[in-house]
Amino acid sequence: MNHKELKKLMGMIAIFLLAYFLPVYNLRFIQAINEALALLRWYAREHVLLCLVPAFFIAGVISVFISQAAVIKYLGAKAKKWLAYLVASVSGTILAVCSCTVLPLFAGIYKRGAGLGPAIAFLYSGPAINILAIILTARILGMELGIARVVGAVSFSIVIGLIIQLIYRKEEHEKTEVQLAIPEPEEVRPLWQTAYHFFVLVAILVFTNWGKPDVTTGFWFWIWANKWLITGILGTLFMASLILVLKIKIKYVLLAALPVVLAAVFFPHQPLIAFVVAIVALSVLTALTPGEPQEWLGESWGFAKQVLPLLAAGVLIAGFLLGGPENGQGIIPNRWISSLVGGNSLFANFFASLAGAFMYFATLTEVPILQGLIANGMGKGSALALLLAGPALSLPNMLVIRSVIGTQKTIVYVSLVVVMATITGMLFGAIF
Repeated sequence: MNHKELKKLMGMIAIFLLAYFLPVYNLRFIQAINEALALLRWYAREHVLLCLVPAFFIAGVISVFISQAAVIKYLGAKAKKWLAYLVASVSGTILAVCSCTVLPLFAGIYKRGAGLGPAIAFLYSGPAINILAIILTARILGMELGIARVVGAVSFSIVIGLIIQLIYRKEEHEKTEVQLAIPEPEEVRPLWQTAYHFFVLVAILVFTNWGKPDVTTGFWFWIWANKWLITGILGTLFMASLILVLKIKIKYVLLAALPVVLAAVFFPHQPLIAFVVAIVALSVLTALTPGEPQEWLGESWGFAKQVLPLLAAGVLIAGFLLGGPENGQGIIPNRWISSLVGGNSLFANFFASLAGAFMYFATLTEVPILQGLIANGMGKGSALALLLAGPALSLPNMLVIRSVIGTQKTIVYVSLVVVMATITGMLFGAIF
């Protein structure tokens, strides 16, 4: 029997043994399955339509409308290193995204020629440094944790990017030589038009996901209370972009906008219906318009095909192991985790970093989760370690990163995040 057939036989034996010993009547096992399905359902309801779908379209913009030369200019071999890492490391302040929503954007800039180091810096910073999470951390968990989080996250993104760039310097050197040989192409449109189209989509992503603050007055509450009105205004600006930037005929854009307006009128208290209708209308409009609109839809669909199956699998596994969104119990009891992250030992900080790396945190949800863990005895150092590893990583996130940059680079990236979060947590715990 050759090696290939032996692998098949071993796989069949493993599946048989798994099926044979499956504890289908064990209550914890049944609960863990329910938690996995609950997390998948919650993720589909809370994140796919409002987070991932806009992110896919934004990634499509990067692939089609932002030229390779532009990406290389700011994030590739032709960019000044300080500029590339500065742009990548602070990007999270304008993107209120989770560790999964950032993936299509990361894949987009990496595909267009961004250096591995700056691309990794962007991948980490996107979900780790969003301004809403920093403010919430400082308000609820304390100013020192809020400041430590932002300083640590910015530093992590740069240091991890530089280390990975150094480790794979030979590979990146070959990539650099290729990029330096690429002539500067003529831009098909002014840069401001591409920027306008891109940032309108980013603004829609940000405001549709604007979380409810813990106060009922003030500026942040006003934005939340009017986020769908703001999204509607941005939608009008987006229509103008379709006409002026993509050169789609006005009558077709207005025809596509009509069902969106009707949905908003007939379902004023269910804005998600109008949002879904808008997604469908945009997809049909771009599918029927030859040239760049069709290319845009095609690239967006390509990212969806790559990311969604891996995310679904990762969310199911994470839910099974660690529980669902409502503080549910996975196959690993929550009390085990709480008891292992007390104090400021090396193990407590390492475990907090490692557990955070595999758990899934939606944007801003890490703060109330940590609030509960701290109340149950979690040390401040361990809390910071989880804050620095958790939002930027998750099991679904790792599966998709592996499909973009490969297994080895993914292991190096995850290991660097966990180790640096552990060391930083210990230092912070020793000081505070």
